[in-house]
Amino acid sequence: MYDTRQSASAGPLVLYAALNRTSPDGIRVGLSVSRRIGSAVVRNRWKRRLREAFRQVRSRLPAGNDFVIVVRSGEPPAGAAGARDVEAMIAALATRVVGRRGYADAMPRPRDDAAVKPKRRR
Repeated sequence: MYDTRQSASAGPLVLYAALNRTSPDGIRVGLSVSRRIGSAVVRNRWKRRLREAFRQVRSRLPAGNDFVIVVRSGEPPAGAAGARDVEAMIAALATRVVGRRGYADAMPRPRDDAAVKPKRRR
């Protein structure tokens, strides 16, 4: 997903997108909320907020795409207005990424296996 280099950001969110070539009618989402965002309570609050926002905007998103939402910083927006803000951000970012010229042709860049270090065994 990250290798296709198709992303957009707004506020605390970054959205990565790629065509879902295995199931062209479906939409999938992945969430990435790092430990540096805060405690487990804060991270789980973000994930709940993002899952619910995704459910609300799923019908407005273009079919046949996979999305990964990465949280960069801060507390999740609170209240009903905060939920609407997150929904609007997700919908706008998805439309912006998918609407870019060359999005449908984006393929993951080739990886150089020599550049990837093997994991050290313990």
